[in-house]
Amino acid sequence: MSETSVYNLINPANETVFRSIEPTPEAELESILRRMRAAQQRWREVPVEERADICRQFIDAFRSMKEPVALDITRQMGKPVGQARHEVDTMLDRAQTMVRLAPGSLQDDMLPPKEGFHRFIRHEPLGIVLDIPAWNYPLLIAVNVVVPALLAGNAVLIKHARLTPLCGDAFAEAFRKTSLPPDLIASIHVSHPTIRKLIDTRAVDFISFTGSVEGGRQVYQEASTQLLDMGLELGGKDPALVCEDANFDFAAANLVDGAFYNAGQSCCAIERIYVMRPLFSRFVDAYVAEVEKYKVGDPEDESTTMGPLAQRKAVDFMEFQVGQAVSRGARVLTGGRRLPGPGYYFQPTVLVDVDHSMSVMMEESFGPVIGIMPVDTEEEAIRLMNDSPYGLTGSIWTEDMARGEKLAHRTAAGTVYVNRCDYLDPELAWVGIKDSGHGCTLSHLGFQYLTRPKSFHLRTRTAN
Repeated sequence: MSETSVYNLINPANETVFRSIEPTPEAELESILRRMRAAQQRWREVPVEERADICRQFIDAFRSMKEPVALDITRQMGKPVGQARHEVDTMLDRAQTMVRLAPGSLQDDMLPPKEGFHRFIRHEPLGIVLDIPAWNYPLLIAVNVVVPALLAGNAVLIKHARLTPLCGDAFAEAFRKTSLPPDLIASIHVSHPTIRKLIDTRAVDFISFTGSVEGGRQVYQEASTQLLDMGLELGGKDPALVCEDANFDFAAANLVDGAFYNAGQSCCAIERIYVMRPLFSRFVDAYVAEVEKYKVGDPEDESTTMGPLAQRKAVDFMEFQVGQAVSRGARVLTGGRRLPGPGYYFQPTVLVDVDHSMSVMMEESFGPVIGIMPVDTEEEAIRLMNDSPYGLTGSIWTEDMARGEKLAHRTAAGTVYVNRCDYLDPELAWVGIKDSGHGCTLSHLGFQYLTRPKSFHLRTRTAN
């Protein structure tokens, strides 16, 4: 588990180093894990109501850290500072929801009475949960696991994405300001080989990974050799269908926000739009007009609505997708270029005359590029929406709720919205199908993946 190299955090807005990160030494990591294992054995005996009280303290502590944490997010991955503040607020609301759901979700499941027996199922903690969150929503992705895992009686080891390690540190710092017993949460800075060693030695009991399909497959394969359970969220190519009876202005405005918020760097961002042909031209004109309102620039400027992409390679991929699409007949209606000067900036881009032979309609863009296609029938729309290796979310826009629910039922995705997109309701299960992932977070069902069922079968009468 040796770690030797200091690594630098690069501000994507200006490509300067703003912080250097010391790796967690091998001896320290081994000590953290030993102490964490012992602490978790005591924590599992603490009533869930007391765990919930401590998590409420965490919410208050993190709220007091809002401004410096938001600025750290902006400087680590380029999110406009106003959106970073909003992420803090949304994370705290999500944590509060999971705190509220915990007592009911974690209570014993009592079986119907049976003479001479007492039977129930208890949801017991797993032990040490390793959380590997992604950088694009560094607080929201992390909280999906950190708070529910602690509520369920686990200890949590956070290995945040290499771009956003300070966010893992912020969780640990906020919990240090509470009455949480020592050694139940730690943020570590280690390499991928070290994570493999943690898995190979079964130093942890469950792994939650959010990232690329390739990365998820690698971790999943490694964990399978040790029969370790995992939760995976691996992205999407999320479609929207705009029906001819949609609330036109509402749909256009929300689908622009759903595609370009956070510079499109969201697993559940809208990445392709299908519009019923009678509405197509009008919708595209309104959509482009809305996109051109975006102000791209310094993410620390309060007036900026879209900052840089988090990585240089993402800008290169945007250029590839746009260039390939144009070479195959697509037209760029707005945007389509990287911005000159320092920083990883790319213009918000709208393409038409696209089809499924193009990367922009099939491969996850994870950036500010959208393709819009006309469709003639519901059958065609559903076929195209489901023509993807991903299945995280889908979105239907119609004023006819019966029609919307019918189309949602036929959409292959873990979450389907009607007249909404790019949003996580923490009371609903967050799941993906196909290459979008495995497992579940949030809602009462999310606790099931952070616990194991234990059956109690008690004979209460032994006399004849």
